[in-house]
Amino acid sequence: MHTSAPARSRRRAVLLPALAIGAALLLPATSYADPQDDEPDIDELTARAEALEEEYDTELITYHDAKDDVEEARRRLKEVEDELALNREEVAVLAAGQYMGSGLDPGIEVALSSDPQDMLDDAAMANRVTVSHGERVASLSDLRAEREEAAEKADAKLEEAEELVEDLESQREEVLAKIERYEEEQVPETPGTGSVPESAIGPGWDGATPRMAAIRDDIVSNFGAPYPVGCLRPGDPGEHGSGRACDFMMSAGGAAPSEANRQLGQQIAEYAQANADRLGVMYIIWEQRIWHSANPGAGWEMMNDRGSITANHYDHVHISSY
Repeated sequence: MHTSAPARSRRRAVLLPALAIGAALLLPATSYADPQDDEPDIDELTARAEALEEEYDTELITYHDAKDDVEEARRRLKEVEDELALNREEVAVLAAGQYMGSGLDPGIEVALSSDPQDMLDDAAMANRVTVSHGERVASLSDLRAEREEAAEKADAKLEEAEELVEDLESQREEVLAKIERYEEEQVPETPGTGSVPESAIGPGWDGATPRMAAIRDDIVSNFGAPYPVGCLRPGDPGEHGSGRACDFMMSAGGAAPSEANRQLGQQIAEYAQANADRLGVMYIIWEQRIWHSANPGAGWEMMNDRGSITANHYDHVHISSY
């Protein structure tokens, strides 16, 4: 049986636009050029940050946060790209199968079917297939947009990391001058009295360096200590490992502090900030924010979420010294 001319015309009228749309959907997603020689590279930025850490004998917490942000953005980009590739492959297979058949969407094939007895069953099946195909095509478009957004975020995070390293490097001479000054001075001009209540003495108390001990005693003598103050923590990669940091606890057991102790923690943080130059404070962490004496103009900067009250410093004021 030959297909009539009108039927062939109808098939061509539907087929050509369908193929055009399919071709457009299957085009590769927007490609992003490989980084140029003058663009930042996370490994090179990390090497520069590590060089500063070695000179300062400290951990650059803000850089490690920025590096984590870059790695998370890249992980998400890779995840979206993998999903996009799989989705594109599935749509391509569907398109190829459709082309090898009549070249028409199953719903259209049923509409043109010459077998009226199977029309209802075929129509129900075709509806399910058409909906499924439509969802895949829509997903492909959504993933393209998501991939572009993820790529832009990854680029932005890398640029932020580069700007941070450049800022840290610009402060190098000032930081080294402070380190030299405090090494010669040894202890603050007005050291603490050393007379502190027994209840304030926490783990690693005696392991604090002379400068950190003086800062600690100054703060305890002015504000007291509702909970034990911990200092030296052997093996810690930061200042706790060398006795150049103490934690002024505002609660115990990982619980949130009372409102009164939260206010006390705020007062201690502000006092350490205001007296940083006299005391030799390097940086302060309190309530998931960090303030660094090398860059006081930056103010209190928000830190990444580390997952708990203690890790985010909501239950203690951390003070590191030069």
